[in-house]
Amino acid sequence: MSLTKFNQETEYINRELSWFKSVLETRIKLYFKGEQTPGDLFTPISPPKLLSVDAPYTELVQRFNLQPAERLILILSVIPHLQPHLLDTFFIQNQNLNRGYTEFGGLTGDSHSGFLPTAETAMFLLAGDDLTARLQYHHLFQPDHILFTQGILTLDHQHPHEPPLSAALNITPEYRQQLISGKPYTPTFSNEFPAQKITTNLDWPDLILDPATRQDIDDILTWTQNKDFLMSTWQLNQRIKPGFRALFYGPPGTGKTLTACLLGKKSGLPVFRIDLSQVLSKYIGETEKNLAKLFDRAQQQDWILFFDEADSLFGKRIDSLTSNDRAANQQVSYLLQRIEGYAGLTILATNLRTHLDNAFARRFQSIIHFPMPGAKQRLHLWQDTFLNKPFTVAEDVDFETLAHTYELTGGSIINVLHYACLKAVNRPLQTINPDDVLNGIRRELAKEGRLESQTAENNIPAVAKPSSMLSLSEKALWIGS
Repeated sequence: MSLTKFNQETEYINRELSWFKSVLETRIKLYFKGEQTPGDLFTPISPPKLLSVDAPYTELVQRFNLQPAERLILILSVIPHLQPHLLDTFFIQNQNLNRGYTEFGGLTGDSHSGFLPTAETAMFLLAGDDLTARLQYHHLFQPDHILFTQGILTLDHQHPHEPPLSAALNITPEYRQQLISGKPYTPTFSNEFPAQKITTNLDWPDLILDPATRQDIDDILTWTQNKDFLMSTWQLNQRIKPGFRALFYGPPGTGKTLTACLLGKKSGLPVFRIDLSQVLSKYIGETEKNLAKLFDRAQQQDWILFFDEADSLFGKRIDSLTSNDRAANQQVSYLLQRIEGYAGLTILATNLRTHLDNAFARRFQSIIHFPMPGAKQRLHLWQDTFLNKPFTVAEDVDFETLAHTYELTGGSIINVLHYACLKAVNRPLQTINPDDVLNGIRRELAKEGRLESQTAENNIPAVAKPSSMLSLSEKALWIGS
């Protein structure tokens, strides 16, 4: 947030806080005098005029056309984070009962010593004990009100069977940070939020894929950039379900995660990778609860959801022989339901498409194969990874030979780069030589269990002669194609 915008935001919030104090003082005086509100409370105490649409608070009020009662609820939810002492008035004790006033609502925190407002607190400010006014404002606390459907506020019920207005009134972390600092909020990875934001320093031209795969990815990008126009203006929402569901399948290291990151980067949407090991809970019902929180937040913020290694969750459903089987099937069914109802982009990645049953596959708009790169793509990957970089590569490193000799993924080539740089960095000339690259390849083949089998298959001895005496082509044969 620029200094000018920050000053505007500070001035506007200060004006809103001053207005809140006037409303609070008036309500307390009227209540203890036993007087009814003189007409509309907001007529004598009107909210401040909006200043600038550039400041986050003002922009929020204008975007959702918040009325005085809604603005009062909003600023009430913000006060514990900015000036909690403004709510100390609510600690007044009822001398007759030697306790706080029920009408004020409110909670006390575990570590926060101030007053935490509930929906009852907001209702008291709006209506006092006027039953007609309370009924008039009741709709403001319903789940379908814009303050809650847009993910601005939440009503957190600690005890579901207690009166609904006893729920804690909270501003969501996303809007809290946006209004206070002007910066986007990124949730912290935890058991309750089993997802992590992923990004990349690469750009769209760096995505090296098979042409058919690239065309399918371009189609997804077209959807992310035109979804509102397609669904509303062209009225596709009358025929198809919201959102776009894509399945990426192929060997590890072929670019599935990178593609998801670049789709987000190109479309300006955050990408969150879901840790399925955290989602899957041994406690029945916990999985659904974690997923509900995740999808609700994603829906409000328009995230791209990337389920990596999805075969661990979306495998073929099994017969319900035991309670564990039934719970697992229930988790899959719930996830299918949430994915189908999600209006954003959902990507599932798996190594093997065969792990997904046909009924589940039909729910995808796009099923995209990420094959092992061919020789042409591998050459591009080698050159893009090693050339025109701050480090030096020896002239006798023949990338064309490497590309045609070794069937490696982009991920494996990056691992070779990492290994080669570690070997070169401590040398006086800091130059990557052919042995660095070839030994890196040897390590990658050994990881995949392909080194010994390929060497035996081609009847090539493990060491024919010292590596320094071999040409690059001979070295390639020495390692095994």
